[in-house]
Amino acid sequence: MAGLRLLVGLGNPGAEHLRTRHNAGFWFIDALAQRENARFGIESKVHGETAKIMFDGAPLLLLKPTTFMNKSGIAVASALRYWKIEPDEMLVAHDDLDLPPGAARLKFDGGHGGQNGLRDIFAHLGHGKFHRMRLGIGHPGHKDRVTPWVLGRAGVADEQAILGAVGAALDVLPLAVKGQFSEAMKRLHTSRD
Repeated sequence: MAGLRLLVGLGNPGAEHLRTRHNAGFWFIDALAQRENARFGIESKVHGETAKIMFDGAPLLLLKPTTFMNKSGIAVASALRYWKIEPDEMLVAHDDLDLPPGAARLKFDGGHGGQNGLRDIFAHLGHGKFHRMRLGIGHPGHKDRVTPWVLGRAGVADEQAILGAVGAALDVLPLAVKGQFSEAMKRLHTSRD
């Protein structure tokens, strides 16, 4: 399987959303950019903030859509077209209600699990054949409480757990970038349980 050329973090733009659970995908991309001393700039053609890094000897594009979560597909589809990247050369990092805080899971294909950013990407691409980094944020216990939960800030313990998952995800990223997804999954899925 091909390696990665594009990493997308899902979230909502704006300082008021910065530390919300829904922005876990941004946390991942921001942590990588910080590690690599990369600076983001606005790229209007792809409806997002972008950065380019050399990662383990390979060029890697980073994207944070500025379209808000439920319109993420606009930015993702634009970026794939503009940079001539295939969907299976992309990894999308996002928050996941079905995983506890502190869990990170790699996945390829499958459904969107009700995640609005993924849902919009599916609508724009017509499929879900791309890699995902699922970052657990936990579930509030009832579907009526999901919206304030994802748009709210995690408590200190949960935030630290999510940031720990981001770190674990970044640790296996070199394998994923090289296309060694099964080894990356094995290390990520067994290291923290």
